[in-house]
Amino acid sequence: MYLEVNAERVFVSTGTAGHKPDAPGIVFIHGAGMDHSIWVMPSRYFARHGFNSAAVDLPGHGRSQGAPLDTIDAMADWLAVVVDVLGFAPSIIVGHSMGSLVAYRFAVDHPDRCRAIALLGTSVPMPVTDVLLNAAADNDHAAIEMINTWSHSSQGKVGANCNPGVWMMGTGERLLERASPGVLHADLRACHGFAEVSHEVMCPSLVIAAGADLMTPARAGLEVAKALPNAEIVNLDGCGHFMLSERPNDVLDALAMFAKGL
Repeated sequence: MYLEVNAERVFVSTGTAGHKPDAPGIVFIHGAGMDHSIWVMPSRYFARHGFNSAAVDLPGHGRSQGAPLDTIDAMADWLAVVVDVLGFAPSIIVGHSMGSLVAYRFAVDHPDRCRAIALLGTSVPMPVTDVLLNAAADNDHAAIEMINTWSHSSQGKVGANCNPGVWMMGTGERLLERASPGVLHADLRACHGFAEVSHEVMCPSLVIAAGADLMTPARAGLEVAKALPNAEIVNLDGCGHFMLSERPNDVLDALAMFAKGL
């Protein structure tokens, strides 16, 4: 469905379920150059298991209007408006990669709207190499190729998905190719510029790390977890950064178990 946020149309996928009065909310935030579609499986699951579910397209991404926001702080503040418009506060905020930084910052700046956070494929700081930033700045397809290669495990590059027929490398590449020119570079710059490790996150938290992640190594996620006083940790051995395509069932199991315990 579409919302109006800051005078711009914003697309939110609700998992094809209507709003349920008094049900808890869960909001999903995608990573750099991505959109709501990475959350199809978990957003539909939670929508059918007692939650008001929303997978957002950040400004300039997917079906949402506007220019991409240039800082993680701005994305977190924008998300707070979305949560208010949806009437979902306080919500569980789930983010992958860049989205994990947004969730992290949201918990610091908007604790009254945040019930819990789940950080998938996270790292604080989240530095981006010059070669990738430069390629993205030039809208060079090499940026997409680098991200796609570094985001899949060796098994993920040749198949190994639990769903027969899924071509993970092709799917990841096509999703990144759908982003408008300049969006990927803006997102990567936002990630690169975020370096704050805060001890102000007091809500329950979940960190899902991937053992074969070359974009945000598992050790970085574990360091983030150490800074969170109420963190649960799940490590997916042998999995790449694109864990939502490589290990969708394991990710969903971890999220469902975490939410059940709140």
